[in-house]
Amino acid sequence: MKLNELADNPGARKARTRVGRGIGSGKGKTSGAGQKGQKSRSGVAINGFEGGQMPVYRRLPKRGFKNPFKKQFGVVNLGTLQTAVDNGVLEEGANVTIAVLAEKGLARPQKDGLRLLAKGELKAKLNIEISGASKAAVEAVEKVGGSVKVLAPVAADNAE
Repeated sequence: MKLNELADNPGARKARTRVGRGIGSGKGKTSGAGQKGQKSRSGVAINGFEGGQMPVYRRLPKRGFKNPFKKQFGVVNLGTLQTAVDNGVLEEGANVTIAVLAEKGLARPQKDGLRLLAKGELKAKLNIEISGASKAAVEAVEKVGGSVKVLAPVAADNAE
């Protein structure tokens, strides 16, 4: 076999159709776009339009409910805190607040704050101040001699 003898399998590469090259080509004149109208023009995409028939997204009923008052919490796991202590990012016995967690890159605070969850295992004693915590997480922190202080919820802006 020589380099100049290399070739694709027959039919492996198909040449693109050159449009607008005369009526004898089969794709001349209108270049396969049909006659007139919005869709024969360039730059048109009518998503969801069904030719005047009621579109499917209007035929089907609405479903579900999005609660505008839903609380959105970021998440911090016990395992994440233990890894941070092991790597020297946090010291054992340190006071851990939402600001400290954000500064060290351990959690992204959400609109309504952070919640401590019991995923993973904590061996280091930490004093944690956080927006919320699961019962299992509080028990796990107190078991190793630490403490969890749950902060008061932030009042709504328009509440008086």
